[in-house]
This record gives sequence, structure tokens and C-alpha cells, in this order.
Amino acid sequence: MTAKVILNPYANRWNAQKRWPEAEAALKAAGVDFEMVVSERPRHVIDLAAEAASRGFSPIIAAGGDGTIGETVNGLAKAAKSEKSLLGPFGILPLGSVDDLVNNLGLPKDLQAAAQVIAGGKTRCMDVGQVNGFYFANNSAMGLEPYVTLKEQRIGWIKGVFRYLVAALLGIMDGPSWCVKMEWDDGQYEGPVSLVTVGNAPRTGGFYMIPHADPFDKKLSFVHAYRKSRLQLLAMLPKTMKPEPNSYIHEPEVYAYHMTWLKIHIKTPTPAHTDGEIFSTGIQDLEYRIFPERLQILLP
Repeated sequence: MTAKVILNPYANRWNAQKRWPEAEAALKAAGVDFEMVVSERPRHVIDLAAEAASRGFSPIIAAGGDGTIGETVNGLAKAAKSEKSLLGPFGILPLGSVDDLVNNLGLPKDLQAAAQVIAGGKTRCMDVGQVNGFYFANNSAMGLEPYVTLKEQRIGWIKGVFRYLVAALLGIMDGPSWCVKMEWDDGQYEGPVSLVTVGNAPRTGGFYMIPHADPFDKKLSFVHAYRKSRLQLLAMLPKTMKPEPNSYIHEPEVYAYHMTWLKIHIKTPTPAHTDGEIFSTGIQDLEYRIFPERLQILLP
């Protein structure tokens, strides 16, 4: 079968476009038969992936970062006949700035090695999450995390993971908080939060925000945390960069859970994102659910 490669040229601040010749050469060297199409606007990847899946291309390959991956998954779901239909096969050419899902899955970042994984054709069925109709492969969040993402998008003079760290420092110094009411499978919470982060995998933006998440355990994981002061938030930041057992989730007023569904009502609007892409700058109601073993992802 012929693969469809969907290139997001803007990924990693246009570096994905610059690296395309390298990615193209890697696919050809690996013997992958493919056609390539380029995204031209926000959310265009969704339409391109849906069209490719409907026309029978296989596998569908996301060439970009985590946002590109998330949009491709949404396109595959858009083309699916039902919510029970398997999505994919799906491959990744890592051209993003952080490539969190690639890191979480242990996929190679080297393009030649990534192309060999695609050529190998070995798949495993991975869980995917959904919030308010948007699918995500890696993570989603409300509160501080997307608040920081909005800061990061305005920083043009720093590249890579360091840009996210600077944005996190700027966001923390603003000291935002929200009042929420949450319910999930076997629990509930009502009160203040600094952040609520929902993960299918541990790392996002270079930070281990949901260190206990596993994309193959048929559950989503989430963390809610509250800090009264900027200094308390700042003191917690270094531990968000560490996986278990030294994670921030063991700090006071930080709570971590596994679940299959989660409902959140926020008293005042909050930004929210999926796979690093803001889908609302001010939302008050969120509903999460898990689709176990739905994405056929190409792995080594």
C-alpha cells in the first residue's frame, strides 16, 4: 500500500519544512512507497488525514511535532465509521521542537531510524483520549499548563525545550488559579487548583506532568494541584522535570489518579489544550473519556 505523509511545515518554528528533504531521503532509503501533502493552515492536518484515510492510504504518517500528531489522530477519527473503529496504521516522522510522544513511546528521533520503524510495519494498539470531541494522543490540560502554552507561543527568540521552561517561569510568576468542581470514576473534588493535567503518557512540553500515565493501560491519568503563592509554585517546578520516583506528584496538595472519565466545571474561564494545541482560550466545562487500544501505532 502507499503511505500518505502529512507534513506540517510550521512545526518547530518552520524547521520541519527545512528538514523535509532529510525526511524524504530517509523514507526513500527505507523503501517506503509514499505520497506527501503539506498542511497550509491551522487544523488543516485534520482534513488531510481524514481524506487520506478515506482514500485508503496506509499507513498515515505525521511529519511534525506533537500538535501534528494530535491533529492527524483527529483526522483518522473523523474518517472512521464508528467510535469503535481502529485508527491507522499510524507512523511518526519526528520534526517537532520537543517530540514528547516520540520520547514517551521510545521511538527514535533520528529520521533514518524513524523511517525504518515505518518500513517495518509493526503496530501496537495504543489508547487515545478525548475531551469535548477533540482526540489527543499524548495529553490535555486546563489551567496553568495551557496558560504557559499561550506564553510560549509569544516567545520567538528561544528554541526547543528551553523556550517551554522560560514560558513556565513567566506563567508561574503570574500566579493564576481557578476554582473547579470535578467528578471521575470513583472520586470527586471541589476547590481551588493551579493546574489540572490529563495524560495518556508521562511527558509533555519536556515536563513530566503525569509521570504515572501509560498509553497502553486502557486508562487516562490526571493530576490536580494547588499552590497558594508564586514561590510555592516556583519551588515545585524543578520536580515537574523529573520522572518517578522524584516527581512533584508526591508534594503536598498534589493529587494523582487513574480514570476512564472525568468531568470538570470551572467557575471562571480557563484556556485548554490537547497535545499542545490550544482549542479554547476560555472554557468552563470539560468532559474527558478514554478509547482503549484504538490507535494502531507503528513501533520498533
